[in-house]
Amino acid sequence: MHRTTLRAPGPPRLERLPTGHSVWLVTRHADVRQVLTDPRIGRASLLAPDAPPLPEVAIAREDPEALIHLDGAEHRRLRQTAQRSFTPRAIARWRPWVASVVEELLDDMARRQPPADLVTGYARPLPALVISRLMGLEGQDHADMYRWSGMAFSYGTSTPDEARDALVAFHSFLARLFAARRRHPGDDLISGLIAAADESPDVSESQLISLARTLVVAGLETTQSALGNGLLYLLDEAPEAWRRLAEQDEDKAAPLVENMLRFVPRADVVAGAGLQRRATAEVEIGGVTVAAGDVLVADVMAAGTDPEVYPPDLRASADGLFSLLPAPSLAFGAGPHHCMGAWLARLTMQLALHRLAHRWPGLSLAGPVEDVEWRRGGLTRSPLRLEVTW
Repeated sequence: MHRTTLRAPGPPRLERLPTGHSVWLVTRHADVRQVLTDPRIGRASLLAPDAPPLPEVAIAREDPEALIHLDGAEHRRLRQTAQRSFTPRAIARWRPWVASVVEELLDDMARRQPPADLVTGYARPLPALVISRLMGLEGQDHADMYRWSGMAFSYGTSTPDEARDALVAFHSFLARLFAARRRHPGDDLISGLIAAADESPDVSESQLISLARTLVVAGLETTQSALGNGLLYLLDEAPEAWRRLAEQDEDKAAPLVENMLRFVPRADVVAGAGLQRRATAEVEIGGVTVAAGDVLVADVMAAGTDPEVYPPDLRASADGLFSLLPAPSLAFGAGPHHCMGAWLARLTMQLALHRLAHRWPGLSLAGPVEDVEWRRGGLTRSPLRLEVTW
């Protein structure tokens, strides 16, 4: 299978889960945005005793202290602990770090003869190296981090015991790292989290470690998948855009990345797939009345193709791919739970795509696209390998 298809945007509708329970599937841009921003709809009540069982990824199922489970004042307090480390200004300060990681990986590729695998040599190690550099972990083996993150975002492919063991091991690793940074603080993300938490005594050490763990695994999973799928899309379906990217200035990669984030699929379309929320009061969405206690699933990828917001011809040509979006993308969510790492993910993708295209404007797939194997069983779906030549 080459690539999964997207749901077509439409009115909210009931969808039955494998558990037998029904959820409201929301796919239009305006409706998805309302689900993610309306204060009558949140995440915390998904853990209430009367909530229906949902097909959640392991980190959501096994980590009740995770930021994604909190709403209201508790959520704001914990989020603010990390927020100042992920502002656009803070990310701009990290730009040279990210660029240096990109260049190191490209230099490694240049020393080898083609063909090369863009997944194992580029898309997969890049976010891990970036996060490691931001956390002050350069030179360490990333095998454990990959394994823990894979377990944390597994979607039914690992047993609860396996997922729990991975999360416990990751927690222990981070606890030791936090202890070391308290003794010897530095100019890194963990030291910044500790300094911010010390100003907010209501944040426990366990919550702080859970926050760091969520930031790491989310950054690894989503950036790797978005970059792998984006590279396949450009090399297979938009070679003209790839050649144009090689000729453009670096800042011109920004709208290209934003366009691909909104419509290049990153997950299989399965029942219940999307950002899950629960109504705490009766609310009307897209002409449908949702009762208090009902569960909603916001499909941000379907919302990214809503013809009422994004004309279909925006993705039909290189001109469209490099054009500014007429409305903000919901690829990173919206509202209180908007992804804190969004600016870092965008920057990483922009530098990774532009510098690779600038280095090898003639890059092409080394074999038929039908031969691409896919990584499954996680929150996202992306190529396992992507052989290219130049």
